Amino acid sequence: MTTKKQLTTPQAPPVRFPIVGIGASAGGLAAFEAFFSGIPANTEPGMAFVLVQHLAPDHKSLLTEIIQRHTSMSVFEVKDGMIVQPNCIYIIPPNCNMALQHGTLKLLEISKTDKQRLPIDFFFHSLAQDQHERAIGIILSGAGSDGTQGVRLIKSECGMVMAQSPESIEFDSMPSSAIATGLVDYVLPAAQMPAKLIDYVNHAFGKLSQLGASLTLQNQDAMNKIFVLIRNQTGHDFSQYKPNTINRRIERRMVAHQIEAIGDYIKYLQQTPTEVEALFLDMLIGVTNFFRDPPAFLALAEQLKSKLFVNKPVGAVIRLWVPGCSTGEEAYSIAILLVEAMEALNLSYTVQIFATDINNRAITAARIGRYPASISDDILPERLARFFTAEPDGNSYRIHKGIRDMIVFSEHDLIKDPPFSKLDLISCRNLMIYFDATLQKKIIPLFHYSLNPGGLLFLGTSEGVGEYDDLFSALDRKSKLYLHQENSYRSHHGTRGLFIPPMTALRAANQPGISKKFQAKLPLRELTEQMLLQHIASSAVLVNSKGDIFYLHGRTGMYLEPAEGEVGINNILKMARTGLRSRLTIALHKAVTTGEITLDKSLRVKTNGHFTLVNLSIYPVSSKEADTLEPPLYLVILEEAPVIDPEQMHQALANTPAHGHLVDDNERIIAELKQELLAKEDYLVSTHEELESSNEELKSTNEEMQSVNEELQSTNEELETSKEELQSVNEELNTVNTELQTKVDVASQLYSDMNNLLDGSGIATIFVDNNLRILRFNPLVTEIINLVPHDTNRPVNHIVTNLVNYDRIGEDIKTVLKTLIPIENRVQATDDKWYTMRIQPYRTLNNTIEGAVITFVNITKTMQIEEALEKANKLLRLAVVVRDAHDAITVQDLNGRIIAWNPGAVRMYGWSEEEALLMNVSDRIPKALRKKALDKVLNLSHAKILKPYRTQRITKKGAVVEVWITATALINETGQIYAVATTERVSESPANKPLETPQ
Repeated sequence: MTTKKQLTTPQAPPVRFPIVGIGASAGGLAAFEAFFSGIPANTEPGMAFVLVQHLAPDHKSLLTEIIQRHTSMSVFEVKDGMIVQPNCIYIIPPNCNMALQHGTLKLLEISKTDKQRLPIDFFFHSLAQDQHERAIGIILSGAGSDGTQGVRLIKSECGMVMAQSPESIEFDSMPSSAIATGLVDYVLPAAQMPAKLIDYVNHAFGKLSQLGASLTLQNQDAMNKIFVLIRNQTGHDFSQYKPNTINRRIERRMVAHQIEAIGDYIKYLQQTPTEVEALFLDMLIGVTNFFRDPPAFLALAEQLKSKLFVNKPVGAVIRLWVPGCSTGEEAYSIAILLVEAMEALNLSYTVQIFATDINNRAITAARIGRYPASISDDILPERLARFFTAEPDGNSYRIHKGIRDMIVFSEHDLIKDPPFSKLDLISCRNLMIYFDATLQKKIIPLFHYSLNPGGLLFLGTSEGVGEYDDLFSALDRKSKLYLHQENSYRSHHGTRGLFIPPMTALRAANQPGISKKFQAKLPLRELTEQMLLQHIASSAVLVNSKGDIFYLHGRTGMYLEPAEGEVGINNILKMARTGLRSRLTIALHKAVTTGEITLDKSLRVKTNGHFTLVNLSIYPVSSKEADTLEPPLYLVILEEAPVIDPEQMHQALANTPAHGHLVDDNERIIAELKQELLAKEDYLVSTHEELESSNEELKSTNEEMQSVNEELQSTNEELETSKEELQSVNEELNTVNTELQTKVDVASQLYSDMNNLLDGSGIATIFVDNNLRILRFNPLVTEIINLVPHDTNRPVNHIVTNLVNYDRIGEDIKTVLKTLIPIENRVQATDDKWYTMRIQPYRTLNNTIEGAVITFVNITKTMQIEEALEKANKLLRLAVVVRDAHDAITVQDLNGRIIAWNPGAVRMYGWSEEEALLMNVSDRIPKALRKKALDKVLNLSHAKILKPYRTQRITKKGAVVEVWITATALINETGQIYAVATTERVSESPANKPLETPQ
């Protein structure tokens, strides 16, 4: 047995065949049998099968013997260090976890402290890491969710996954949990899996390398078509992902559908929207777990305590963003670290964590916050007990509500959607490794823009900030923890202007008030550029009547800055700097009201610690396309006003009378103030009117909402009443169902008892009705009468029997039904077995005759006993003769060993029967006569019996006596001599008569 620390062996030869891991739990035995029965006999599938089942730790498994009955492949119970070979089946032993390393199976002892055993996840994890695309996982019947995490790991390595169809099994929790991930390639009954598996292996591993090469060499146009199909259906663009990642996913999908040409696969995508969704999900495999890479999270915990809460007032809001959060484990891990850090520092803050992903299924799972029991391997026991609650089924844990409420999960595309802002921490781990270099260079500045000065950036172990080391300083390079550098982006990239995440056409399409006609006919960039060609400007912004920004041109950072709060729709009125906001609001309102060009010159705008004179111009967009837009758009042009040379100003004052200049200047100022005052009054009046109109609309809407609310309340009350009635009916139905189930259970038990009684009694039984049609019979009958299950309802006298000299069963049954007197006969079958056949009426509980019962009791042994008894009686009579005879009667085998000794021999020779049975006949023959005695025995093979002859024998006391002996050969059933019987009598003949006289 191997422990975890010993899981290293010399590398075995590389495995060149697929290895199939099959996991099952409750109901798994029947699923295994169906699976291997589905493999054609005498077929070599060219792969190895490793079976992992939940086994009782203290009982020997019989799975090996059971599986061997259903397959011609070799079946082994795994021993530590066993090398996997193709066309073999390997079964996990009890009380072990099993792993695969370099094609070798390793057994690991189960720790007594392990509360949850997840052997399927454990093995699938090692299978994926060891075999990559040659790893195949199959989830069969079982309770719980073991194997779900393993499915994710196998798919992340481009392996293949199958699951048993839930409707075909009783225990469907395990396959249903795997199917819910959206990563299962085939959902089939167990018996249908082998055919699909063999087709997949033959197609995939015979052509996999060729397919990969062909995809790599394909022109980019084919790949772009796939990207367009995915983007049109899902709204997400994968064109900037690494080609190798995309190619492997496409290869897997093509192999799964046995499509060889990329063009054919594109056609299949066009015709099958579900395949587009499947390919999209394949590209989004999120392999994650709690506190993934523990050393990195330990480093993060230290930085949270020392850096995150610096200069934060008590009660402040801590904002974090976790892009690419998958099913939420990383976000919850960070939330747990924050709670522990605040407790350690004795501080209290409001925490907001924004966890985002483009996988809707993953986000839904993250919101639920329920995870399989396997998370106990990743979380410290004290954390598990404090921040999680075990579900009643014992197969999963749910995150505590306090942690769940800290996190907002939402769908968000990091590539195209606006980022979150004013953040204190961004954790983006193992997401950018899938992006190409161009996209990575866009993401790092975006993270810098989103973070507060001094904010933390937490990346994956294979990621980094690249060339943007001036934006972030490394806090821990090994753990990939970085610190935001304030103003470094603007100082280094000042020529680029203010960084504002671009709003793509898709994002703009979601803004309220923009019609589909505008999206289709009028690209914003083209429209803006047309206006800029007509009105030269260094900085311009395209907005609607509310000031929402649709496009930025030029360096606008001198006039605009990001507003506080969450980033949603960027509004120019909120972003305008001091000195510009109020005048811009008035000018935009005037342009919207009058529809004319609005100009405002020499505005004193505060920029970087000083004031700059700015000329403001607002132009209503007027083009053939824009005339149909709703709402209309406006182009705001901002340009720095020319500064008047002081010498020119002095010369102009010198050439003008002082008094006249002063009067004209005062009048001009007063006129400008009056004009500005009138504009503000108009704006206030207009704003007041709009406010009153809005209030009236709100009142009307509020009244409508109150009416709708009352209707909903009424409907809700009716639904509550209906719900209570349904609950009452449901309880009654449950009661009735329980009673019926109890009766069914009793009837089933009685039926089982009856079957066991009939089978256990060894009595063959047939039930027939009054028309002699067979109703039921037990299997023992088939040995006597040639019956098959389809013979029910056939007349019994139409069936051929195996009985000898008995063909009147039909007549006997009719006689019994007529007289109601049972009939009993002894009958013999063709296999020489004897039976007592008894025919008696079948009486119901109401004493009604509804047929007859024919029983056959095997009496073969009884007949044999009777025959043996008769023989024994004959032998007994013979034994009496032998016992009472005066002569000595003995029996010896062919080796001379005495095997019988009667009382006459005891009297004649003195040895008791017990003593004689231990002797050889040569022991009582004088030495001089032994050879002749042996010759006598040999002569028996010819004569079978010898005439009496006189010889000598020795008594127990050593005396030599002369005796007459009659010897007879004993013959067995085959005609062979097996012993010699002798009758011996003391000789009274003259002493001078020669001994051993030939007879």
